[in-house]
Amino acid sequence: MPFRTKGIFSADFLVPVLGLLLAVALVEPYYAAVVRPRVAEIELKQRVMAARGGTAGATSEQRSFHIIIKDPEQQIEIIFALWGAFLLGYKLLEVRRERSLLRHDFVPLQPGERILPEDALDRHRELSASVERESRWRGRLLPECILAALHRFHATRSVQDAANAVKERAELAADRLDSSLSLVRYIAWAIPAIGFIGTVRGIGLALAFAEQAIKGDISPVIEALGLAFNSTLVALVLSMGLMYLMHVVQSRQEAQIIETQTYCRDAVIDVMKVPTREEGSAA
Repeated sequence: MPFRTKGIFSADFLVPVLGLLLAVALVEPYYAAVVRPRVAEIELKQRVMAARGGTAGATSEQRSFHIIIKDPEQQIEIIFALWGAFLLGYKLLEVRRERSLLRHDFVPLQPGERILPEDALDRHRELSASVERESRWRGRLLPECILAALHRFHATRSVQDAANAVKERAELAADRLDSSLSLVRYIAWAIPAIGFIGTVRGIGLALAFAEQAIKGDISPVIEALGLAFNSTLVALVLSMGLMYLMHVVQSRQEAQIIETQTYCRDAVIDVMKVPTREEGSAA
């Protein structure tokens, strides 16, 4: 896979930025329209019940999903998880586009026809022209591997060198795909880190209300400890889900690299032939 031009208009820059903006645009309205009003309603109901001296339903309300995710740390964790999911979804789309090219015959041959070193350059030129015409082929790994094999075979007259050219391109693409997931790895690390920040903040708030707890009012301490535990809980669940998605994407990317090498071997490398001296003389 060739290196694409870097810059503010490249996919490497725009996709992460747009993914983050989309995650914020989805989560913030949900919190404003659903989570915060629902939490305010639950807290009001609890205060009314506490004033009447009742406790029925208090436990179930405290376990509400909206109560668990109500704090800023949980909101940031959800934004980061959606951000990582969008990035991984884009990577899956890229893999799908690459694998769709495997159904195309880039080097059409008649039955029994072989690729000779003298023919490799002409086929290279034909395929290069086709890639220039087809925008969906540009920057894709499979055409680049085939072009590299044809060029190397024409230059060296060695089938092994052509196979090595495909292997080199595939290894370079694999390294690039792996490095492209570095931002997702950072997000997967940052989510538990944000959860730990919420835990520290919650414990700090609980200690600040220790004097009130000694006097008998433990509700602020309970709320602060709820922040501490809920932020960690949400962070761990989201991190586990994101890591699983990243595992799926990496598996698909590795499968794509293997399938590309297999295609090049079956459709190009195995049909290459270096004529013997006797065959060359006869020709």
